[in-house]
Amino acid sequence: MSTDLDSLAVTVVLALEGRTLATAESLTGGLIGAAITAIPGASAVYRGGVITYASDVKVSLVDVPASVITHNGAVHGDVALAMAIGVANRLDCDFGLAVTGVAGPDWQDGKPPGTVFIACIERDVDGSILDSAVEELHLNPEVEDVRESRAEIRSETVAGALELLMTFL
Repeated sequence: MSTDLDSLAVTVVLALEGRTLATAESLTGGLIGAAITAIPGASAVYRGGVITYASDVKVSLVDVPASVITHNGAVHGDVALAMAIGVANRLDCDFGLAVTGVAGPDWQDGKPPGTVFIACIERDVDGSILDSAVEELHLNPEVEDVRESRAEIRSETVAGALELLMTFL
């Protein structure tokens, strides 16, 4: 993990202050959870994560309505928001953080590589949504190698997700 991501993850774990977090990750494949769990004390605030790489897994594990994916494709802000809500509900936590996007090299759902949606929600004790935010990123790695490009998009997505979460804390 880069020093910047490590510092950001430390800040997130400390800022949660006993409140709990769950993640639903598509293109990052667990990198957000890995960044958080690398920090001592994360077990007090991180409930867990779900890797929802396939659309049907988004539906079955984090309750994204199939109609949302059918209507918008898997790479969409509404999908990211539904993922964040679903994982927070499933893992019964205060914050749900989710990412979906295109790491490349191919386009998906009419969207180019580097298109990413990040969503964060905060739940009240009764499960109602107190606040939510969705961000759309257009990441353009400055590398020609496909593997390096994918890695850069995924790393920037992790940083963007943790930064969005920090706006809630």
